[in-house]
Amino acid sequence: MKKITHAVIPVAGFGTRMLPLSKSVPKELLPLGNRPAIHYVVEEAIAAGIKHIVLVGHAQKSAIENYFDINAELDNQLRHKGKDALADSLNWLPEDVTVSMIRQGKALGLGHAVLAARSIIGEHDFAVLLPDVVLDPFTGDMAADNLAFMIDAFANDAHSQILVDKVADEDVHKYGIAKLSNASNMDNQANTNASFKVEGFVEKPNLADAPSKLAVVGRYVFSNKIFDYLANTKASVGGEIQLTDAIDALISEYGVNVTTMRGNSYDAGDMRSYMQAFIYFAKQQLAEDE
Repeated sequence: MKKITHAVIPVAGFGTRMLPLSKSVPKELLPLGNRPAIHYVVEEAIAAGIKHIVLVGHAQKSAIENYFDINAELDNQLRHKGKDALADSLNWLPEDVTVSMIRQGKALGLGHAVLAARSIIGEHDFAVLLPDVVLDPFTGDMAADNLAFMIDAFANDAHSQILVDKVADEDVHKYGIAKLSNASNMDNQANTNASFKVEGFVEKPNLADAPSKLAVVGRYVFSNKIFDYLANTKASVGGEIQLTDAIDALISEYGVNVTTMRGNSYDAGDMRSYMQAFIYFAKQQLAEDE
């Protein structure tokens, strides 16, 4: 099976949890240390071998597309002043990587956002990275861990992969929780990448009703078949097309695996977690500069 080289990053949401910071600046462009959050997400995708990134956006969030474009006037000014190294650092995307943007059109949920990328993704299998989730880039190896591991696992057995991580009891109700045939197998996989068959997911359950403590992190590797299920998924909760409904259909027919996460992740779409992440990223970068 060919290795996955396409990825979808949904960026259309307004980020109400991040107001007032996100009132005029897209939440994906809020800084973590000296770079915007989405920068790290795209770097992660590239390190895992992605060559074509599709941003699914909104008319009011063109600044995200501009961030990945070349600002010719700024580039010329910097080079005229002899700041070639700074100019080069701004044009950091590899030449063999393409970033496209398409508008979601209607606010019909995550499933609809992923489906909106179908016209660009075509018949390719692909990854999905949620930009609110930023994996720690200072530990581990982005070229081998997590998303990269999931892409390799998919190439080996053709099972779509969903990244999960164990959460504290008090946080179980915040996430989609994986249901496994033998959850005890996962207890020995802390902080390692391992792939297991999943039976389904329960959305934001009470702790007493949760089938495990393994929460969806926000990284997916999908067979192209997911598009057919999304196209046939009816709107449900909040009038939105739920990605989880299409995943359930995919599980029943083809099987899906979960991959346990290695390292740490940060919710850059939640104010408290974002501030903690900013401090951590800033400390790491300041230490690097010393």
